[in-house]
Amino acid sequence: MKSIVILISGRGSNMEAIVDACQREGWPARIAAVISNKADASGLRFAASRGIATAVVDHKAFTTREAFDAELAKVIDGFAPDVVVLAGFMRILTEGFVRQYEGRLLNVHPSLLPAFPGLHTHQRAIEAGCKLAGATVHFVTPELDHGPIVMQAAVPVLPGDTADSLAARVLVQEHRVYPQSVRWLVEGQLSLRDGVVHQLGGQAQVVWGG
Repeated sequence: MKSIVILISGRGSNMEAIVDACQREGWPARIAAVISNKADASGLRFAASRGIATAVVDHKAFTTREAFDAELAKVIDGFAPDVVVLAGFMRILTEGFVRQYEGRLLNVHPSLLPAFPGLHTHQRAIEAGCKLAGATVHFVTPELDHGPIVMQAAVPVLPGDTADSLAARVLVQEHRVYPQSVRWLVEGQLSLRDGVVHQLGGQAQVVWGG
């Protein structure tokens, strides 16, 4: 039975989707803990309601990123995770932290990486005239919003789309591809070769949404 720790900063809707899928589909894994850098993150209440351990490591209590990441890693390791999942965790992590969890640290980003890393992805896609937008699940590396791609979801950019309307459609797809990617990882269904992630069962690593 694999152990998963999820990091959030707010509601954690992707965390909710992963918890629901893990419990509904009977993964060979359990959500060991949900950890936030904000004590008022509403996702903590959801986790507690599902009987999942929660913890808070307040980044404001630390003077450096390194000190915060060191304490965060200490708390994470107390749950002995096989997989660490970033689900709306709004902190830039240090290289040392990322290296510690290399190969078992996942993130989802609301763009078709490598396009539009960073913030305001949906507005940037609209302004660039993109005909497709989407979300990417990837292994985390020290470079922000980069790393080997596990799975992507694509949606059309519609006439009249706003950043909010596009974000809402993309989020629906995030809730599809992120749980699937985490499940593949805990089931040993992913292989990384020459910087490219392969799904060992031959399942599609891209989905299309409306």
